[in-house]
Amino acid sequence: MTEAQQSALRAQLLEEKRRLEERLAGNDHFGMARGMNDSLGELSGYDNHPADIGTELYERGKDLALNEAAEHQLEEIELALLRMEDGTYGQCVVCGKPIPYERLEAVPATAYCKEHQPGGHVSQRRPVEEQVIHPPFGEHFNDGDEERTAYDAEDAWQEVEQYGTSNPPDYFREGKNYNELTIDHDEKRGYIDDFEGFTITDAHGNTEAITDITHNEAYDRAEESWEIRRNK
Repeated sequence: MTEAQQSALRAQLLEEKRRLEERLAGNDHFGMARGMNDSLGELSGYDNHPADIGTELYERGKDLALNEAAEHQLEEIELALLRMEDGTYGQCVVCGKPIPYERLEAVPATAYCKEHQPGGHVSQRRPVEEQVIHPPFGEHFNDGDEERTAYDAEDAWQEVEQYGTSNPPDYFREGKNYNELTIDHDEKRGYIDDFEGFTITDAHGNTEAITDITHNEAYDRAEESWEIRRNK
């Protein structure tokens, strides 16, 4: 690469850097200057069904993606300018081979040759709410630990889920009624074996002399199992 070619690429990088900085610092800020509720004219968006504000949610997601893409592109340009300063510009950071000028002319900020170009940029940003939640929400699930049976985030979600979600009925193809339109709707809660779920024990937990039972879902499952055994 000649000095004239590198000078031309530097000018191209600086011009793109100026354009991105102006866009990121401008009043519009990819539409992020105003909150979504302000643009909707609503006091709150939490009481709306996602489908009711689907277009607005899509546009806000697009604004966020464009903003992050511009920040990522600006970072790549600044790194390219630093490589020009230390004399490594135009060399692939993986294999060290020269990057063809035609490729640099098309993408001046690239740090890779064609063979080692990584995949598309994947956002690593997490919801801001996680900054005040410790541990993060996902770590509140104890299903993987057989020794931990405490009430966890999954149990909390399952209770809230019973009041309805945005999932349509055909999402649960095996469901026979609206009480089954939740995930793990038939999970055993408070007992392990179905027998424990419908027998009434004494004060000491003994079941030897039990004659009373509770007709609930656990009993229905057990009765169905007994019927299957009798028919075999």
